[in-house]
Amino acid sequence: FHLLFLSLKKSTDLSLTLSLSLSMAASSSRHLLNSYAPTAAPPPTPSSQPTSSTCSDAADTLSRLLHRLPPNLSLPTRLSPRAAAPTTTTSLPTFSNLTPTTVSSAFKLGFFQLVTHPISSQLAESAELESLPLFNLTRDQKLRYFPKEWPLGFDDEEEEDEAATFCLDGACSTTADGAELGLASLRELTRELEKVGLEVVESLACAVGFEAPFSKGQVGPSSLMWISEGDKPGRVYPYVVGLQYQIRARKYSLLSDSDTVIVEPEVGSVLVTLGDIAQVWSNGKIKKVRGRPTSVSEGRTSTSHCVSMTLLLTLPLDSTVSPLALITPTNLTKAADQNLPENEASKPGNNEESSHYDPRSIDKTTSNESDDNGGEDHKVFNSFSFEDYAWRVYHERLILKDPLDRYRILVN
Repeated sequence: FHLLFLSLKKSTDLSLTLSLSLSMAASSSRHLLNSYAPTAAPPPTPSSQPTSSTCSDAADTLSRLLHRLPPNLSLPTRLSPRAAAPTTTTSLPTFSNLTPTTVSSAFKLGFFQLVTHPISSQLAESAELESLPLFNLTRDQKLRYFPKEWPLGFDDEEEEDEAATFCLDGACSTTADGAELGLASLRELTRELEKVGLEVVESLACAVGFEAPFSKGQVGPSSLMWISEGDKPGRVYPYVVGLQYQIRARKYSLLSDSDTVIVEPEVGSVLVTLGDIAQVWSNGKIKKVRGRPTSVSEGRTSTSHCVSMTLLLTLPLDSTVSPLALITPTNLTKAADQNLPENEASKPGNNEESSHYDPRSIDKTTSNESDDNGGEDHKVFNSFSFEDYAWRVYHERLILKDPLDRYRILVN
């Protein structure tokens, strides 16, 4: 037993010695590596840098993936700089009636005010009184009465530079629980603004010379009532025309193609803005206003007691957007010969060369030769999916360049 004990003791001492030696060697090795390790990774070689086309393809792929996210998932928020405070004040073109001659003068601005219309001040004030309590609801009530179904619902992304916003359909629908809110006046105001908006689109079509897609039931417009509180900008959504009744004297900031301007509509008038879809339809002839009018506080402490009710006349999500077929002198001659209205003669379905007409897929071929009236000799925009474009515009917070630029056709 004594010999066995001595043998075990020697083995233990040897193990301790080896363990101590290995520990000292590892410590020395780490010290040497830290002494000679580089402080930063070498810069990447130029060949490893992504090209612009690769970045563009990756952005498109990411956009499509985000578009297909389940509704309960949200996009990561990011702060973005807003445009500087506008300093240019522009007088509003004022129209008492809608004719192709009068409306054509608004092409270079993209906005005007309509002083003669069937909307009463009592209706607009009643609609505002019904809208104000919506912002006093609890968050749970807002989401329960107006569930999110993009772009409809309550936008509860409370950021410092974003306004709380309700987006309602043309019927100002709510869930069964929201029937107690009583939005009868708001619904009537929405219907009346939609009627005025359809008249504006008809006048624009006649003035520019394209087919009015909403006429004769070819395709039904999608009307969205956007209600926002205070003087902060809200989400951006593409539209044909936007309409806002002026209950009281207030100045608005508009982001037009040329500049950010301030306008002051007359009390009782309807402020009309021409949107990005109208610009594409006109093949670039119409100037547009990006987004909805934003109230200017002018040093007031708060405008939260006021709401902005803006109707956007827009398209169904499954639409395809492209320049509309221009009405040429040849079409006018055909209309006279066949005793057809001008807009009927310009439809492909009314001539022998074409037998199919889909107003939602507005991708007509424009002649490569200029007509006698000096019309466009080429298409200015490529066709694109309205749903993809609307999703991109709605979620893009950094408004530094025109979102339509990616669809423009560059001519050498």
